Amino acid sequence: MCLGVPGLVVEVDDLSAVVDFWGVRRRVRLDLVDEPVATGDYVLNHVGFAIRRIPPEDVKLTLEMYEQLLKEADRNDLMAADVRGEIGGSAKPEGRR
Repeated sequence: MCLGVPGLVVEVDDLSAVVDFWGVRRRVRLDLVDEPVATGDYVLNHVGFAIRRIPPEDVKLTLEMYEQLLKEADRNDLMAADVRGEIGGSAKPEGRR
C-alpha cells in the first residue's frame, strides 16, 4: 500500500523543502508535486517526495483524519505504522492548523 503523509512546508529551497510532520522535520523533494509550493503550504509526502499540494480548504479535514489515526490506532495497526515510519515514528499529533 502507498501512503502519503501531510506536512507543513516551513522552508523552500529550489527543488526541495523542509516539511514539518507533527514536530518532526524532514527535507522532501519537490520534483513530483503538482503545482508550485510555498512556505505555509501543506503537501502530501510519500517516501521523501511531495506528491501534491493540499488545497487550503482540505487541510483541516486531512490533518484531523491523520491525527485521529495516530491517536487511536494501536501499535499493530499497519496504516498507522506506515504513517509513523514516514514521519520518523516518534511524532505525536498536536492538533495544529
